[in-house]
Amino acid sequence: MLEKLDDSARPSRAPHRRVGVSFEFFPPKTAEMEASLWEAIGRLAPLEPSFVSVTYGAGGSTRERTHSTVSRIVRETAIKPAAHLTCVAATREEIDSVVRAYWDAGVRHIVALRGDPTSGIGSAYEARPSGYATSTDLVHGIRRFGDFEVSVSAYPEKHPESASFDADIDALKAKIDAGATRAITQLFFENDVYFRYLDRVRKAGVNIPILPGIVPVQNFKQTAGFARKTGATVFAYHVSDPEQWLAERFEGLDDEPSTRRLIAAAVAAEQALDLMDRGVTDFHFYTMNRADLVYATCHLLGVRAKVGAGT
Repeated sequence: MLEKLDDSARPSRAPHRRVGVSFEFFPPKTAEMEASLWEAIGRLAPLEPSFVSVTYGAGGSTRERTHSTVSRIVRETAIKPAAHLTCVAATREEIDSVVRAYWDAGVRHIVALRGDPTSGIGSAYEARPSGYATSTDLVHGIRRFGDFEVSVSAYPEKHPESASFDADIDALKAKIDAGATRAITQLFFENDVYFRYLDRVRKAGVNIPILPGIVPVQNFKQTAGFARKTGATVFAYHVSDPEQWLAERFEGLDDEPSTRRLIAAAVAAEQALDLMDRGVTDFHFYTMNRADLVYATCHLLGVRAKVGAGT
C-alpha cells in the first residue's frame, strides 16, 4: 500500500492567491485562420483576462487586419483589447491616424513597440526620417492623443541591440518617463533570468508592473528559432546542461502530436507554477492563436472560467 504523503513534502502552492492573466493574439491572414482565432478568443474569454493584445506588423494590410480584429473585440466581447503599434515603415501622420482610429473605436490600451526591421530580425534597424524613431518617441506620441494605457516591452536577457544591461534598463526608464504604464517581457524559459532582471529594474527605480511573457511551446523548432533571433536562451531551470533541456523534452516527437502536446503542457505548467510559487500574480501568455495549452496552464494557476463571462 502506498503511504500517505506527508503535507510537509507537498509542493508549496499559495492558496486563494489572486492570479491575473492576459493573452496575445495575432491578426488572421485567411478565413481559416480567422475562424481559429475567434475559436481561441471564445475559449479564453471566460477566464476574464485583464486584457488581450493583438500584434501589428509593417504595411497597410497587416495594419488593417489588426484594427479589424481589435474593433471586433470591442464590438462583440466584454474583453478589453490592447492594440500593438510600431514605428516601422510609417510616417508620424500615418501612425497618429491609427492612434486616433483606435481611440474612436473605443480602444484605450496600446502596446507601443519600435518594431522589427523590415528586412527581418537581426538586420540593422533604420528609422524612417518622417516617422517615430524609437518606442520612447512613440509612447510620447500616443499619450498626446488621450489617456491611453500604454504597455511596452522588457527584455530579461536584454535587447539584442543593447550595448549592456544598464543601457537596456535606461531605455525602459525612458519609456516610462514618456508615459508607459506597464511592461511585458520577451519570452524566457529560465525563471531565474526573470527574477534577476526584476531585481535589476527595481534597484534602478522602475516600479511599474513587469509581466512575465510566457509562451507554451506549440512547435519546438519554431519557438527555438524565434527565441534565438530575439536573444532569448532556450533553456530552463534545475538542469545541468541548460542548452539541451528543452530540446531533449521534445526529442523524437516530430511524428507524435498528441504526446508533443502533453509535453508542451507539462513544460508550460512547470514554468508558470514555479513563477507563482515565487510570488508572481500576473501572467501574459503568447497564445499563437491557440487556446488549449494556455487554458490548461491557467487552470493549474487557479484561474477558472466564469459562466457567461467575456462575451
